Amino acid sequence: MWWGVAAALMANTLYSLGFVLEKRALTSLPEVTIRQPARLLRLVLGSPLWIGGSLALAAGFGAQLVVYRTLPIAAAQGIFVSGLVLLVLLSARLLGEETTGRERYALGAILAALLMVVLSLKEGGAGADTVSRSAPYPLILLVCVPSLACGVWLYGSAERRTRKRHRAPTTGVEYGVAVGLLYGVSSLAIKGVSSYLPYLTNGGLGHAVAGVLRSPYPYLLLFTGAFGLVMSQAALQRCRASLIVPVCTTVTCLFTAVLGTLSFGEALPHDPLRLSLRLAGTLLAVSVLLTMPKHDDQASQPPIATKELTPP
Repeated sequence: MWWGVAAALMANTLYSLGFVLEKRALTSLPEVTIRQPARLLRLVLGSPLWIGGSLALAAGFGAQLVVYRTLPIAAAQGIFVSGLVLLVLLSARLLGEETTGRERYALGAILAALLMVVLSLKEGGAGADTVSRSAPYPLILLVCVPSLACGVWLYGSAERRTRKRHRAPTTGVEYGVAVGLLYGVSSLAIKGVSSYLPYLTNGGLGHAVAGVLRSPYPYLLLFTGAFGLVMSQAALQRCRASLIVPVCTTVTCLFTAVLGTLSFGEALPHDPLRLSLRLAGTLLAVSVLLTMPKHDDQASQPPIATKELTPP
């Protein structure tokens, strides 16, 4: 189980590095929009820095497969949220993005939530955490299809609002929630694909591939990968990575922890202390999302103009 914790922390590092590299690459590119996906892909694929960030995200995907094989869904999400701290540090260092006092308090709450979730884990013996391997396909589709539709609609609604004149610069909360819903579905699909990994270790490659193709998981990954790529890049270019990615991560983790635990039938801890720790960590993650500001004061402040001095 502790290998799963190490893999989750590795995935956090790779994801944070990937998002920051992509954000830095996008700042030097022309404006992109979801209404021109082909142009967006052509621009980002021509940037070596963006490709490096996408490779880091792909490596984080591989680490996430290991996590879902060794940790319960709810516990894994609590650890994934801790990656926000590293993301903010990298954003400040590599992107020059400053955080507000409220955001720093939110990061402290995230660290406390991580500690609570890790302390709630138990390996071996009575009352040990169990990791589910499969879920009914109709239930997965019932959860995922409406969530995908809601995410796409919410993103389109945020796009329409940002085109209005005289509107305060947005922090990206709406974008983060929309993309977070798509990545939440992707996270459930990754959990489903991880259930076929034992066939690979036992030499049943053909059986594993056939089983995956008969499931809805690869098709959910294709949809969320295509739409999530276009939506996230346009949102990253408009908003601060240190704000939009924490919102996206929080929504993804909460979506996966709640609906994933129910869909895959994983039981919460029976011990009252461990149950309290895990639930308290989840509530802290919710508080992070609720305390995020809706408008970006840093973007709305115009640069200080210097008055030109003329000789008398």
